[in-house]
Parts: sequence; C-alpha cells; structure tokens
Amino acid sequence: MATIEIKDVKGAAAGTVDLNDAVFGIEPNVPVMHRTVKAQQASWRQGTANTRTRGMVRGGGKKPWRQKGTGRARQGTIRAPQWAGGGTVFGPHTRSYDQKVNKKEIKLAMRSALSGKLADGELIVVKDMDFEKPCTKDAVALIKALGLEGKRICVVIGNEDVEAFLSFRNIPEVNILPVGDINTYELVDNKALVIAEPCLARIEEVLA
Repeated sequence: MATIEIKDVKGAAAGTVDLNDAVFGIEPNVPVMHRTVKAQQASWRQGTANTRTRGMVRGGGKKPWRQKGTGRARQGTIRAPQWAGGGTVFGPHTRSYDQKVNKKEIKLAMRSALSGKLADGELIVVKDMDFEKPCTKDAVALIKALGLEGKRICVVIGNEDVEAFLSFRNIPEVNILPVGDINTYELVDNKALVIAEPCLARIEEVLA
C-alpha cells in the first residue's frame, strides 16, 4: 500500500496517509486514458453547424435560359452549387460528436491518471483546506507554501466547500474541482494535483 505525506496550509509535514493501491498504485493504461479524454473533448462540441444543399435553398424553380442556342453553358437552376446563393456541396450538418466510452473504462482512466500523478510526484495531499470565509489571499498563500506558485494546478475539494471554491476561483492557472466532478481530463491537464485529505476517502470509495 502506497503512503504519501500530508501537508498543512503552511506547507509543512502533517503526517502521512495510506493510499489504496487499487486506485493509486496501478500501471497507468495510456490508451484508455487517451480514448476517455478524446471522448470528453468531443462531447464539448456543440455540433450545431449546418449548411443547406441545393434542395434546401429558396428559389431556382425555373430554368434560367433555354438549353441550346444561347452560346452559354447549360444550366438547370440558379440554386446549383456553382451559383451565388446556391446550395453547398458536402457542407457540415447538425450532428452529435458524442463517443461511447464504457463506465469501466472511465473509472480505469481516472485510476490510471491518479496512479500516474503519484508516480510522477505531482500528487499533493493537504490536510485541511477549510476556509472560514472566502479569501483569495489565503488561497494564494497556500499555493505558495506548497511551492506551486506560477504552475497550472488542479485543486480537488469537497462538494460542499463553497468558501474554498470562492477562494481559489479567481487565481490564474488554478482549476478548482469538486470531488464529485473529477474526470480524467482535469486530472491530467495540470502540473500538480492538490487534493484535500477528506476527499481521498470519497475517491477511493467510488474508484476502488
């Protein structure tokens, strides 16, 4: 069972905690992580782009000129693609970009991301991030104490920690994430992953 040191709000050691090897000690499955992240990014696409074919545009019911004798190229309608205002050939249409990923793969991808962060030394557990009131100054001091100033980090807090959320949300390069919303993309898209100690039990309960 892996063990990690717990930090306090001043960056000092505040004990250790055992991590579940089933969540934090597996061999990262990179292909599954890649597939999960790509599916997540694809789901963000709105897919609302739409164009009209020659059968959808208005007008063009009459042949613009007779077939022969004018010296011009034969034309059947002024709404053909080569005409201004005509239909579009092979243009985009409204569609869904969602990709199917199994629930087991999603959990495996998150376990792989957490295990990779621990192996790379980019996982930090903070004992207590309870803020009495929203205070960005205290949040900045915590980041500085952990030696993460200027880095892109993800901070995982409890679902009900409103004061912590309000304290971190305005800091550049910091992504604040409730534990109930963790996902593979957010877990890997950072240089350091900071998790509040109370959230570990919830993560292990869901992913183990």
